Amino acid sequence: AMFDECVAPLVEGLFQGYNATVLAYGQTGSGKTYTMGTACKEGTHVGIIPRAMAALFDKIEKLKNQVDFQLRVSFIEILKEEVRDLLDPATVAAGKVENGNGHAGKLSVPGKPPVQIREGSNGVITLSGSTEVHVTTQKEMTTCLEQGSLSRATGSTNMNNQSSRSHAIFTITLEQMRKADPIMASDGMPIEEMNDDYLCAKLHLVDLAGSERAKRTGSDGLRFKEGVHINRGLLALGNVISALGDEKKRKEGAHVPYRDSKLTRLLQDSLGGNSKTVMIACISPADINAEETLNTLKYANRARNIQNKPIVNRNPIADEMKRMRQQLEYLQAELVLARGGGVGSDDVQV
Repeated sequence: AMFDECVAPLVEGLFQGYNATVLAYGQTGSGKTYTMGTACKEGTHVGIIPRAMAALFDKIEKLKNQVDFQLRVSFIEILKEEVRDLLDPATVAAGKVENGNGHAGKLSVPGKPPVQIREGSNGVITLSGSTEVHVTTQKEMTTCLEQGSLSRATGSTNMNNQSSRSHAIFTITLEQMRKADPIMASDGMPIEEMNDDYLCAKLHLVDLAGSERAKRTGSDGLRFKEGVHINRGLLALGNVISALGDEKKRKEGAHVPYRDSKLTRLLQDSLGGNSKTVMIACISPADINAEETLNTLKYANRARNIQNKPIVNRNPIADEMKRMRQQLEYLQAELVLARGGGVGSDDVQV
């Protein structure tokens, strides 16, 4: 029911050119990874990501005769304020060599530039240097999800034997191109084949690290340092949500601290920007977790006040070609009218 009501409309929106984001937030052990489906369960326990994949390919199958599709996926994690590419074999191998199990390992490979978050001239946030895998089937996409999930940093705490120690972001990029009828010259011959429409949309599926206080996890040493970085990113996320969710601050044009962490920088489009976004608050039913549950609900309540401004993502060149095509059709009609009606050339408006 959660997928059908909250996420399925976002998948449908991809085909209309709208970016989308799904975030799972909550304390360790509350079911974030289970809900998102990065743990690769089967049957009725399938999470949001596998269901989104299935819905995506079902739609593609229905439209494949009218539209050309290109699909790419990337999978990164933000660990200790660094971006780690989970689909890059060299980066993953370096992590395994570092500590023998691939958990919270080395983040970069000597001689290889690190993955960087960049903002384009149009304000779109992109990842420079991350691996993008072209896929054509649901099986290929699932393989990318499984491989990346196995490479993700995990560790044991008092709250969870297999706790995610990083923020993981699985991104699906959908490009689609619809073919138009050829433009006809005045003699009835086609001038050229043109693309009527080109759309490119992204779906970010985000599994955030646990939001609990370090003292609850019993962490020390490396785990404690990881917890500090996790909480710093989540604090920055909370500050961004507070700034965007406060109507008074929003009207006054208050500064939104996107640059305070890698997480908020990467999610800049998703929070108050060009994206349709759903945040899933995962909570524990246990009495002992009441304080963390209350904090999660407060977080979600602030997030619901954020107003995004999603727009259709078209190729600007394709838009310009479409505009020129419309202008050409208009001028051809004016020319026919001028010739047929005996109107002088000076009266033809351009």
